[in-house]
Amino acid sequence: MQSLKLNRLRRAKQTRVRIAKLGRPRLSVFRTNQHIYAQIIDDRNHKTLTGASTLESEVKNEVSLGGNKAAAAIIGKRIAEKAKKLGISQVAFDRSGYKFHGRVKVLAEAARDNGLKF
Repeated sequence: MQSLKLNRLRRAKQTRVRIAKLGRPRLSVFRTNQHIYAQIIDDRNHKTLTGASTLESEVKNEVSLGGNKAAAAIIGKRIAEKAKKLGISQVAFDRSGYKFHGRVKVLAEAARDNGLKF
């Protein structure tokens, strides 16, 4: 079981090296069985610019389960709206070593549909 996590972290590290060369803020996704989290991170200044998760009170009222595709779509929409308020239109998508499938894919598509480019 531990090797699965280590493999995911190895893939994530390789992706972050490629993303660093782009010089854009990155949209980082983390998921657990019960929740999904998204952050826009500026690696040059080592700061998190904004974030969204299913633990936020507004999101908890909208969805009953935080670990499904419906919740991922809401988080994708919220992170795109928060990025627009900060004036961020282009990011690099960091899937943190997860497959681009399921909740990660739904979150990415929702962010794209709401104006975020990557």
